[in-house]
Amino acid sequence: MTVLVTGGAGYIGSHAALALLDGGRDVVVLDNLSQGHRWAVPTGAAFVEGDCGDEDLVRRVIAEHDVTAIMHFAGSIIVPDSVIYPLEYYRNNTVNSRALLQVAVDSGVKHFIFSSTAGVYGEPKATPINEDFALKPISPYGTSKMMTEKMLADAAIAHDLRYVALRYFNVAGADPKGRSGQTSRKATHLIKIASQAATGTRPQMAIYGEDYETPDGTCIRDYIHVSDLANAHVLALEYLERGGESDVMNCGYGRGFSVREVIGAVKKVSGVDFEVELADRRPGDPAALIAAADRIRQKLGWTPVHDDLEDIVRHALDWEQSLKSREVSAA
Repeated sequence: MTVLVTGGAGYIGSHAALALLDGGRDVVVLDNLSQGHRWAVPTGAAFVEGDCGDEDLVRRVIAEHDVTAIMHFAGSIIVPDSVIYPLEYYRNNTVNSRALLQVAVDSGVKHFIFSSTAGVYGEPKATPINEDFALKPISPYGTSKMMTEKMLADAAIAHDLRYVALRYFNVAGADPKGRSGQTSRKATHLIKIASQAATGTRPQMAIYGEDYETPDGTCIRDYIHVSDLANAHVLALEYLERGGESDVMNCGYGRGFSVREVIGAVKKVSGVDFEVELADRRPGDPAALIAAADRIRQKLGWTPVHDDLEDIVRHALDWEQSLKSREVSAA
């Protein structure tokens, strides 16, 4: 009984693979390494290089490794890029997910955990956001994820398949043991960017907009530690294995921090007063996005252990320092 982790050489997927292995599970990672890294695949996991949209390959992997559950992380995630390359995002996030689902159904895989996003809500008029809010994505990225959620719902009605779609808010931090972290080739996440500025990987960073209707004028987001998120995936799988019904669940802590508060935390923890520029608002950035996270706590018994901004920042900074050391060693 093995869990197939697509995109397991990437940021969140590698942490989920670690959590599964730490819990004694057998894991096989499928990743085409377009964004992930071979060295990020945890020791103890089998690795297959390839695309989750390759039905013949996925069918062989499921058969050879006795796969009984799938955690699906593979996909493209940069929102502005999705606006420029929408068809690429629909192919990578939606078409490939359809192919993966088809093979799962054909192969008798009954449990499916999907990496979704708060982007399916678009720009909600109120916060905190609960799972019953209307889905109104404002980017091809968000729409591609929403379409996969809808495919999952329909497949679960028609076939012997149950799923949990986890809608992430702002994921940050790194494995507390230093085994994995965010290695995106094109960083877009605030804590990652601020940590790079603090460790000298980038010369400065920007605040996009300071005229929002928030206490300090900057956007507020709900930041969740990647290890707490990985644990939520394991609990979601256990929930399905106990006979739980298909569901969607928000992944956040239910409280937010502004851009200025996050930058202040990074400066405090790092001890570095790095340069911050002011820039115009980015299109489509809501003032505040905070999760209503009651459902995941109640249904999965999920209890975060890293619900502390400075804790998240400290692990992110430690990871950036380890990446710098890795680059020096390779030079």
